[in-house]
Amino acid sequence: MRMLLRGAAALAAVVTVASLTSGAAAQPRTGKPAGTVQISQAAQIPPGVTAAGVAVFDREAGTFTEQVNASAQFRSASIVKLLLVLDFLWDRGPDYTIPAADRARLEPMLRGSDDNAANHYWSTYGGPAIIKRMTDRPAVGLRDTAAPPAGYEGFWGYTAISARDTVAIYRYILEKAPAPVRDFIMDNLRRSTRCSATDHFDQHFGVAGAFDRPWAVKQGWSGKFAEGTCGPDTASSASRAEPAAPAPRGAAPRAAAGVNLTRPALHTTGTVGPDDRSIVAVLTLHQDGTSYGKAYTDLGVLTRSLNVPGAKRPAGTWFGTWGELVSVRKGPSTGDDRMTRLPAGVEVLVGCQIRGEEVSVPPYTNDWWAYLPQYGGYISSIYISSPDNRLPNVPECGSPRP
Repeated sequence: MRMLLRGAAALAAVVTVASLTSGAAAQPRTGKPAGTVQISQAAQIPPGVTAAGVAVFDREAGTFTEQVNASAQFRSASIVKLLLVLDFLWDRGPDYTIPAADRARLEPMLRGSDDNAANHYWSTYGGPAIIKRMTDRPAVGLRDTAAPPAGYEGFWGYTAISARDTVAIYRYILEKAPAPVRDFIMDNLRRSTRCSATDHFDQHFGVAGAFDRPWAVKQGWSGKFAEGTCGPDTASSASRAEPAAPAPRGAAPRAAAGVNLTRPALHTTGTVGPDDRSIVAVLTLHQDGTSYGKAYTDLGVLTRSLNVPGAKRPAGTWFGTWGELVSVRKGPSTGDDRMTRLPAGVEVLVGCQIRGEEVSVPPYTNDWWAYLPQYGGYISSIYISSPDNRLPNVPECGSPRP
């Protein structure tokens, strides 16, 4: 395995949202109507994030607790898959029975963000016409959503969407959709798999990493990210551009109506807390050349900074890592089964630490292993960005976890 230079322990300083809002004064959180422009008091945007659209809606109080550029349009990446499912299930009553062949596509599309399934529904049911149908349905209440630009009609991931429209989609699913539709979608989002079905990207970033369950998530990513793979046996890099059809010959993706189609995008959306109390939508763009692990970490920092009523924060300490596709193992030994691999340079939550097999990566050696509760496994602490072998302020595990 080729090793990267050991990273610094501290994350870069974050930038408060108030400094990124054209000098507008911060406003207090009030029970304003959905869509009212409101500047977050809490959100922290790392410097590597070039654009962010944020909305957090507290369903119990009926108000937003966070809004940052909530109406700004981003290319949707896989968030559009929520609209593909809703369009397919629309008016399928009275029992909303889903044929077995469609269930076999829809479940991995919702749980594992399967692109092949999205290609099928996009091409079978009219592509941009799906977006037109959904935006024409008043019950959903979409205001910023638009079909892919001319020349890119085959790219479902180039659908434009905003954070506030994402909240509207979840509110429709939870509060207005027929019960069978609501239950099918939310049950699958609660079963989100760590590794995506098509390209094996680790998709438990943002909401899935910032908060303990109960949560339900639909994530999105688009662009050329390096070292983004996960799973016990995957070792190659990948990128995602969400194509369902080739781009026009000789053409490069271009901005349309203010929507950037080129910079790496990473989005986290879903619900958090008992009874899906809070709806969270965080849409982000990153600098060209950003690694998947860096974008993953920056999105996590931003998501953890938000005021999300009903959320429970996971116990442990966050650390940066170094190394390329570091293995997470069932026990503190390289002989234990590999569970998955980490995106290069990603930040991880450490619950406890234990002595195990000594690992050597010259000039470093270390026999401490860190337990990662969100993965249910261990990594050698040699790959954690900390000056000492034993991590500071992290308790000992006592004995290897099963």
